[in-house]
Amino acid sequence: MNKIIKIGLLSLGIATSTIACSDDFVDREFYQDVEQAPLKTINEVQAFVRGIYTSMRATAYYGADFLAYGEVRSDEMYSTLSGGYYQNVYNYTMLSNDSYAVNTYNQIYTAVAKANIVINTDMSTLEGGTTNQNAGRYAQGQAYGLRAIAFFDAFRLYGQKYIPNGTLGIVLPLKYDPKAVMPRATIAETEAQIESDFNQAIASMTASGITGNSKTELNINSLKGMMSRYYLYKGDYAKVRSLTNDLIGKYSVATADLLQATFSFALNGSASNSIFELAVGTNSSLSTGSYRQRLSPNGYANIAVTPATYNSYASNDIRRSLFTTSGGVRYLSYYNTSTNTAVGKYTNVVGADNIKMLRYEEILLNGVEAELNGGSQTKALTYYNQVITNRGLTAVTSVDMIALKLERKKELLGEGLRQWDLRRWGDTVPRPSGVSTDERLNAFPIPRGETDLANSPIKSNPGYDN
Repeated sequence: MNKIIKIGLLSLGIATSTIACSDDFVDREFYQDVEQAPLKTINEVQAFVRGIYTSMRATAYYGADFLAYGEVRSDEMYSTLSGGYYQNVYNYTMLSNDSYAVNTYNQIYTAVAKANIVINTDMSTLEGGTTNQNAGRYAQGQAYGLRAIAFFDAFRLYGQKYIPNGTLGIVLPLKYDPKAVMPRATIAETEAQIESDFNQAIASMTASGITGNSKTELNINSLKGMMSRYYLYKGDYAKVRSLTNDLIGKYSVATADLLQATFSFALNGSASNSIFELAVGTNSSLSTGSYRQRLSPNGYANIAVTPATYNSYASNDIRRSLFTTSGGVRYLSYYNTSTNTAVGKYTNVVGADNIKMLRYEEILLNGVEAELNGGSQTKALTYYNQVITNRGLTAVTSVDMIALKLERKKELLGEGLRQWDLRRWGDTVPRPSGVSTDERLNAFPIPRGETDLANSPIKSNPGYDN
């Protein structure tokens, strides 16, 4: 097991039932000879689950960097290298001590550590009787689901699924044990564990008898949506079709006039197309660490839209209005300090907008692709038209994979998915001129701190310095 698992104890002194999930938690490091005591109350359990969400919204994870990785290594956006951000990621010059490789790895496995403490709690022993024990089972279901997402994210970044002759997945710690040492699992073992966690999440939530409907916490519907994303990545179109069917009609596509607002602070947790988002809010603002700062010409101006992507939008497509231009370069965000307003797809005023993890539009586009691959052409067309007609475009009479790929590019621009789409399709992922063409570098390096541990069985990824 990787050494980062020693990090992740929440200060339970602040764990009360009145704490909003957008509030910060006090993390403290404890060392390898200190074991986490069993959780005894529902407040402690829920505090750890909220702590998982807190880890996921950090700048090194979904707060900015993980989304950026999916974009700067794609055909729709690129890094300007402004401010020095993402230089080694964009140019494929990362080393095993690169801060992006290390910090995101640590943040993902901190979330896993917190999830493991909840997962391995016997909820039948919680104080307070059946009501609290069922609430604990529901929280445990969230922990399983969040661990599945974290493993999936680590797998995409550090696993070898899309490198030549790759066989390794990731380290899969299933309980909190700061003294444990374990190797990386295979690709097949990693995928099996992700699927097992997702399925156990639904089983635990169902068994609790609790029906959650918050958009800022995992519930059964949002779990199914995240499973749809995973199975699409894996290429299991039958599973995607089934999951899409389960979600059809439970949400609605954002209309053209409300599209921009669905990404803004004004509709945090309430947009009709939102399935799952990480709560941020003003108290926990990501400020200069937010994704918006990377996307804005008056922020760090680091991530810009390619001209070809901008030109792919029709003049009457409402999404064309979500760009801002500075110095002939197009971005997805701009903050006007004079009027204290923001424009673009990602407004993130002072970093307070919730992080939109999953939208109904993505589910429909997943469904289109799955139906085009062994399903119903009629369903594919219906899903496709629901999206484009709400963007100011005219319904079409047929759809194919070429159209689907372009529509995913236009609708999901900036949402951190494009690199993974290109890789699973087997399409070219462009690299800057003069950059190494070594395909082994598609996977991030395993941090040196993991491979250099005494007696570490963790194998590094090929092509790096460890």
